[in-house]
Amino acid sequence: MDRAEAWQLVTEYTTQPHLLRHMLAVEAAMRAYAERFGEDPDLWGLVGLLHDFDYERYPDISVEGHPVVGAKILRERGCPEEVVRAILAHAEDITGVKPESLMERTLVAVDELTGFLVAVALVRPTKSILDVEVKSVRKKWKVKEFAAAVNRQQIEEAAEAIGMPLDEHIQVVLDAMKANAEALGLERKVA
Repeated sequence: MDRAEAWQLVTEYTTQPHLLRHMLAVEAAMRAYAERFGEDPDLWGLVGLLHDFDYERYPDISVEGHPVVGAKILRERGCPEEVVRAILAHAEDITGVKPESLMERTLVAVDELTGFLVAVALVRPTKSILDVEVKSVRKKWKVKEFAAAVNRQQIEEAAEAIGMPLDEHIQVVLDAMKANAEALGLERKVA
């Protein structure tokens, strides 16, 4: 499966713009980390792009929903097993698939962080990721009520699992998202 086929699958199953942008953000972060770690950015990007493709249609995160249903669909479409396994591993509590490879651990590390970074951008006057810095992310990190659904401890542990200090991890993902600000709908708006 190449990126064009993956994007076709994503848009076949997902219509909500915020979900599409989330998958694009995770793809960008995964590509950035693949380059940093000397891995295949196309493969890692595919994992990021596809990781939630079935969520809109099967939002019940369970053995009857996301990501288990998505894994079945990916296998039927001939997707590489290492991609399927990584996607299953990003929901270990449901699937029982422990993130073991560097790619799997990285997906866990970037997934929720991208959402947190979007939340930080959206409370800025410009609503742009281009105006977000690590120090502003860290300020919001300490406010439990801000983006309360984001599991900060999981992100911290996942960053550690890929050998990244938290601030550096935030910077890598932030830079990847900044480089894709327009596709993510987080560029500066012209008044």
